[in-house]
Amino acid sequence: MNPLTPAMLSQWQNFYVVVGSSAGALTGLQFVVMTLVAQAHAAGNERDIHAFGTPTVIHFCTALLLSALMTAPWQSVAVLGVCLGAFGLLGIGYCFRVAGHARQAAYNPDAEDRFWYIVLPMVAHVALVGAAYLIYRAVAWSPAVLAVAALVFLLLGVHNSWDTVTYLAVKHGAKKPQAGDAV
Repeated sequence: MNPLTPAMLSQWQNFYVVVGSSAGALTGLQFVVMTLVAQAHAAGNERDIHAFGTPTVIHFCTALLLSALMTAPWQSVAVLGVCLGAFGLLGIGYCFRVAGHARQAAYNPDAEDRFWYIVLPMVAHVALVGAAYLIYRAVAWSPAVLAVAALVFLLLGVHNSWDTVTYLAVKHGAKKPQAGDAV
């Protein structure tokens, strides 16, 4: 099999344009979600935001950054691999930080929340580091591994945004308006 070359990365250009555009648009929608959280007067604290709100934006921005890196005109796939690897290692560290915030949050996450907010992001960042190594080694199929990781980050953001909105709808949707509440 032929080794990966910068020219071969151009075959992924359209994929990353779609993923990056989606991630950018969904990042903006996450700001709307956070506005809904504020308007719902949801009980919680800064740790809750760091554990369950900020990671969603980080997932979208990760997909956006991966898209930008993969569409940049690299002279060497080794340099791209090093950049992706460093980014993946930072992401692994961030996952540990999110886990710490989740342990101290007012909301006690169940197994499903731990999977979507801690475990799957950690797996995606480990896959990113693995893909970075494969790209550094110029393995021809390595962009496919990175593409899967980029999609996982995008889908993590979508799932976690939806999780936040449905949580608020269930928790605060049944409340009857009080006198003086804005309609």
